Amino acid sequence: MTFLQNSDSTIYEILHSEYVRERDTLELIASENFTSPSVMEAAGGVMTNKYAEGYPGKRYYGGCDHVDEAEILARERAKTLFGAEYVNVQPHSGSQANMAALMTFLNTGDTVLGLDLSHGGHLTHGSSVNFSGQLYNFVSYHVLEETGRVDFKEVMELAKEHKPKLIICGGSAYPRFIEFDKFREIADKTGSFLMADIAHPAGLIASGVHPSPISFCDVITTTTHKTLRGPRGGMIMMGKDGENPWNKIAPKSGRVKNISELIDSMVMPGIQGGPLMHIISAKAVAFAEALRPSFKVYTKQIVANAKTLASTLTSKGYKIISGGTDTHVILIDLTNKNITGKSAENCLEKAGITVNKNMVPFDKKSPFITSGIRVGTPAVTTRGMKEAQMEIIAEMIDSIIIDFENDKKINNIKNQVKELCNDYPLYKDLFTT
Repeated sequence: MTFLQNSDSTIYEILHSEYVRERDTLELIASENFTSPSVMEAAGGVMTNKYAEGYPGKRYYGGCDHVDEAEILARERAKTLFGAEYVNVQPHSGSQANMAALMTFLNTGDTVLGLDLSHGGHLTHGSSVNFSGQLYNFVSYHVLEETGRVDFKEVMELAKEHKPKLIICGGSAYPRFIEFDKFREIADKTGSFLMADIAHPAGLIASGVHPSPISFCDVITTTTHKTLRGPRGGMIMMGKDGENPWNKIAPKSGRVKNISELIDSMVMPGIQGGPLMHIISAKAVAFAEALRPSFKVYTKQIVANAKTLASTLTSKGYKIISGGTDTHVILIDLTNKNITGKSAENCLEKAGITVNKNMVPFDKKSPFITSGIRVGTPAVTTRGMKEAQMEIIAEMIDSIIIDFENDKKINNIKNQVKELCNDYPLYKDLFTT
């Protein structure tokens, strides 16, 4: 950090403050993780200088030989990692990956089934404030109140009634395995395309800890951070490329042979211009890390930690949506603890524990207040914490929640949090102080 420290001390101090926050905080936001120093080095590398509109071998700029190498390598590593035939690593985010996928398979106004946001879905799965809900006719399916799992009877009934062109499976706060096979059965019966959004469990899927969508879904989108532990970005995949299904009904698409070509053109020039080549090179590094045997050990530990954290909180009277977790995500309904999700997020953060307020199924509170919190274990697992530490963390969370106005206790626990974090250091050589 020497260059920045000398050239712009103001932003250096802001970055240093963020480093200290991350170092001394128990990061339990399910969508966050800590990349390796190698991924960060690539993300901050010289490829940030290169404009490379287009695709390898078909760029609109000269001087792209080496960025072509990086993008091809990222693609090939991702294909190996997920068993995919087609990969596009250019989307800047998961939301843009979803936009490109939806715009490939749908026309404006087409009907889509997606998991309701308050039941664990995502903004891009049909929220009225998002492009998805504004461009397409989304019909939401839900989870069962008694189990917290997808109501497949409802999904089938909605699919038969509305005949969606596409069904989305996956979400941002769904703690159980995504049942791709059941969604495929429904999609086949209604002639719908099936899209999987695996932004959250992507790392678990890559290592075989979570079932794979590759053989069930027509298109798969993901982020490259979260459980995949790469840089912030998006990606689109297909298990098998296929012939353009619109050839017979849309003459303008007839000149495009395969779906992969349609997706590529929808990413660029459809929704974005030049790719972030420094981030693509960092994606390649992360994919190589995920191909190592140690990554499977890591992802198994993520799930073991989440299960321990969930079961310990359950023993203390917390209502865990779906009764537990199969993944890194724990969704907690705090109604019986007489505290809102917003208040819980705030008081936990004062103690150095970061979570996010989150709606729970059938929530009676607004998205700005919520009845619950979402907790995740990828980041603390990256630091090396295991089941014993999850029990300690559960004790800390409970101590704060049951006495959330006790500032003295919160400060006490903040010191305990810092001691625990010191036992599992983060980027200790990144800053000199």
